Amino acid sequence: MRILVTGGAGFIGGHLAESFLADGHEVTVLDNFEPFYAEGIKRHTLSVHREVAEEADAEYRFIEGDVRDVETVQKIVADADVVVHQAAQAGVRESVKNPRKVTDINVDGTVNLLEAAKEANVKRVILASSSSVYGKPHSLPYEEDHPTEPVSPYGVTKLTQEHMARVYTELHGLPTVCLRYFTVYGPRMRPNMAISNFVSRCVNGEQPVIYGDGQQTRDFTYVDDVVDANRTLLESDAVDGEVLNIGSSDNISIQMLAETVRDQLAPGLEIVYESAREADAEHTHASVQKAGELIGYEPSRTIAEGVGEFIEWYQANREWYEPLVRAS
Repeated sequence: MRILVTGGAGFIGGHLAESFLADGHEVTVLDNFEPFYAEGIKRHTLSVHREVAEEADAEYRFIEGDVRDVETVQKIVADADVVVHQAAQAGVRESVKNPRKVTDINVDGTVNLLEAAKEANVKRVILASSSSVYGKPHSLPYEEDHPTEPVSPYGVTKLTQEHMARVYTELHGLPTVCLRYFTVYGPRMRPNMAISNFVSRCVNGEQPVIYGDGQQTRDFTYVDDVVDANRTLLESDAVDGEVLNIGSSDNISIQMLAETVRDQLAPGLEIVYESAREADAEHTHASVQKAGELIGYEPSRTIAEGVGEFIEWYQANREWYEPLVRAS
């Protein structure tokens, strides 16, 4: 199968492309190296792709380009059977600082992609959405029919992507699926996330920092589970035109997360508290019942298990990964 992964040098997109290559698919990665975090992590991801492609004897192509470039998007989508759309301006706080940029990339870029996919009659477009579309919780865990009241420009752009995808399915018969990811983590994760920050600081004997009182809760999703959901959707039409939560069905307070990491790596450290960050969600917790019923999705790890695995990976890869984390 010919698969296009936009944002394929990034954290989630990189793992998806790696998995697709290992399965022997023909994979094209599009990425513009948006400098939201250290480019070296993305360069490392591309080297992993090349190694996996060689081992699997799979065809691999990397294109440095932007989803806002209509001509580039039309050209590469025309060669794809399935498009896995991960490209986005990430970051809730970044979107508060620069709402125009996040709208240009996340909304206009997605429209470019959907238009090209419609013209090329691709088999399916799988889009990365976010738990940020929910905003303030009316009830937890979030089910897919929970009100969507995003509290950041980032969340608004992700909700807009979902509506655009739905419209292209209803008006043009383009098969689309939107996956609402709940704070994904794992090897090569973005360095500006809570887990990687806590681990980095603790292994270097520095106090972990919590923004707010630590009572915020998060549903953290191990990246392998996101990969499994996307792999299933390469072939399954069971949720075309739908949105699905992809989470762990577990959640943990930021306080407990910091303590878990601290206790494993540096028990003597005291936790530091600073002012809460603007537009951060207070709580997230996914119901994955719909994904379980329709595509057999089942989280593979509890948060505690996944964090333990990430700590082991961090320590094994510290030589190359840590300088990039601490530079971001």
